[in-house]
Amino acid sequence: MRHKNGVSRLGRTHSHRKAMFDNMVTSFFEHERIITTKQKAKELKKVSEKLITRAKMNLDMPETEIGKKLHNKRMVMRSIQNRDVVKKLFEDIAPRFKARKGGYTRIYLLGERRDGDAAEMAIIEFVNNN
Repeated sequence: MRHKNGVSRLGRTHSHRKAMFDNMVTSFFEHERIITTKQKAKELKKVSEKLITRAKMNLDMPETEIGKKLHNKRMVMRSIQNRDVVKKLFEDIAPRFKARKGGYTRIYLLGERRDGDAAEMAIIEFVNNN
């Protein structure tokens, strides 16, 4: 059975949702903190934490396994097209979370609603944000 294996569709098609989260995760890694709706933040957390875990894999690999390191970088570059952001992820963000086993991001609910559609707003940021 496939109970509880779904994804929040957010009123978008698969391709639109994928493009939206690719853009959001790029902005999130670039600025390290963004303001969005509560539901988008919950889904962005899933996407971003998988990419951080993928980047962390390269930290412990020996230099002899250059093929696996390149594979991890290419898998991340599927979602993040900006090379500067990918470099920041692998060289700055991933080493910060080397000792942490998960839970790299946190979501703060702002307690206010957006004008127009009354969506709950939230801030998503890294846990050990300086």
